[in-house]
Amino acid sequence: MSILRSHPVGGIDYPRTLQEFDAWFATEKDCAIYLRKLRWPDGFRCPECASEEAWLTARHLLHCVRCHRQTSITAGTLFEGTRKPLRIWFQAMWFLTNRKLGVSALGLKSILGLGSYQTAWTWLHKLRRVMVRPGRDMLSGRVEIDETYVGGDEDGVQGRKPRQKPLLQSQWKFTLPKGLVEYG
Repeated sequence: MSILRSHPVGGIDYPRTLQEFDAWFATEKDCAIYLRKLRWPDGFRCPECASEEAWLTARHLLHCVRCHRQTSITAGTLFEGTRKPLRIWFQAMWFLTNRKLGVSALGLKSILGLGSYQTAWTWLHKLRRVMVRPGRDMLSGRVEIDETYVGGDEDGVQGRKPRQKPLLQSQWKFTLPKGLVEYG
């Protein structure tokens, strides 16, 4: 992501489509290079000697030319200690962030070909945890939300065809369903 932008831009900072994803992250090395750019946007500096010269080993370690310290690209990230390839992790992240209705562990297991439900479940929890920004600010300015219906199930009604429930649409004003009182 460019240092000048405060928010990532699709197609520039991350892939927008599955085809772009496959082009950007065709190999494990592509994923390692992308992760390296995210971790050290101004270039790698050895934590031991502050040297900027390093080469990437086959195990995705940055080997310092000066002091020979090896620094993991994944250390301190949710990928630390994983035995799965980064490309599968990147596929999981892309899949999770591109599904409007969310992703189940069973769905993730199936689409990525993971060996166990437990692995998929653990991955989803790790990914969901890092997607929450601690100390995040309250929403402000113009906030757009999707529509919703308030109330329980209606007899004889399937899908999104309610008879009695009001549709709530919000642009700071919305229609209140029966029984709800507007405060202040």
